[in-house]
Amino acid sequence: MTPVVVGLDLSLTATGVADATGTRTIRSGDLRGCDRFSWIANDILGDGTVQAADLIVIEGPAYSRALGAGHHEAAGLWWHIAYRLTALGVPYVAIPPTTLKKYATGRGNATKPDMRVALIKRAELDLRDDNQVDAWWLRAAGLDRLGSPLVELPKAQRDALAKVDWPQVVI
Repeated sequence: MTPVVVGLDLSLTATGVADATGTRTIRSGDLRGCDRFSWIANDILGDGTVQAADLIVIEGPAYSRALGAGHHEAAGLWWHIAYRLTALGVPYVAIPPTTLKKYATGRGNATKPDMRVALIKRAELDLRDDNQVDAWWLRAAGLDRLGSPLVELPKAQRDALAKVDWPQVVI
């Protein structure tokens, strides 16, 4: 049986979600602060897929980026989702952006177009939304870790996942 894994590329304006049904983007429009957090969280949790998941894989914060005005709010969204998952008892893991890039492309400094090209090359899937591309790769990493890889990757790329602090998952 294939594990149920959901990939989340959290963003204040366009959160990417990938699950067994495909990918989608959650747009929060003009909402700000806690209203925006709740909107995104309620959309993520709305259909019950996340609650039934064996693992949620979230892109970790990009600590190397300069701290801009939205950094504080982006961190708030990340922790809001982490809190909601914890309260529901759903196991989750954060994969740092450089680790995800290395897993997908072989290079930790890959660009957004590189991630998309890797998806086209490996899965023959052309997603035009960068948030969905990242969410797809996050889900793929989780499934790979749980023994159900979506694509074949070189060992060096798969080895990038060894650095992640994976939770105990019972399937």
